Amino acid sequence: MKAKDRIILALDVNTEDEAIDLVETLQGHVGVFKVGMELYTAVGPGIVKRIQDLGGSVFVDLKFHDIPNTVASAGRVMTRLGCAMFTVHAAGGGAMLSALSEAVREEAETLGVKPPLILAVTVLTSIDQQILEDDLFIKGLSVKDAAVRWARLARDSGIGGVICSPLETTAIRAACGPEFRLVTPGIRPHWAGKHDQRRVTTPGEAVRGGADYIVVGRAITRAADPVSAAKLIAEEIEEVVGERDVDQR
Repeated sequence: MKAKDRIILALDVNTEDEAIDLVETLQGHVGVFKVGMELYTAVGPGIVKRIQDLGGSVFVDLKFHDIPNTVASAGRVMTRLGCAMFTVHAAGGGAMLSALSEAVREEAETLGVKPPLILAVTVLTSIDQQILEDDLFIKGLSVKDAAVRWARLARDSGIGGVICSPLETTAIRAACGPEFRLVTPGIRPHWAGKHDQRRVTTPGEAVRGGADYIVVGRAITRAADPVSAAKLIAEEIEEVVGERDVDQR
């Protein structure tokens, strides 16, 4: 996988024109375009096809969390939409995750297509230890332990990977194995601010820790030169991947 293909660009805008401008500008410099709740709610599922028509791979990030039947039905819709990846909350439980995984496999077989990668959200990067305990009422577990437990639940339920903080990638990789896909938001190059995320790290540190993909938004989209910003991040990833290849020889 090329370094740029590990970059998932978050299209955190709310108009189709803004999103398409970013896709046209950055196609060829990032691997996947993430359509989150803001954009999807504003313009609808048609934005996925528009990006695909431009040659872009799409990650639909709606973080499904509902009863098993409802989430399974949503997964069938995502499969028909042809997205490369989509998200679900691991906190929805094993029955929900298993129903979703089975529905997506069945739908993909019916259509004769490759199933999208389902990614279970572990602990949001805006949540720290105090929020985990005081607001989510999860006592006696560290953020890392909670993330690892949810990752194991997802893997055991047939889910292909997780969304996790870069601070938990090493532990989750050790717990879930080399084939389990890890996608990490909370990525901030040293030259960008943290914004509203608390558990963050740099692109190189995330990949060094075991991330397969990193999600980057404002560090690229709000840069004075988005293409140059994307190239800098890809170069940082390439350097780490090269170090890892040398170590494995």
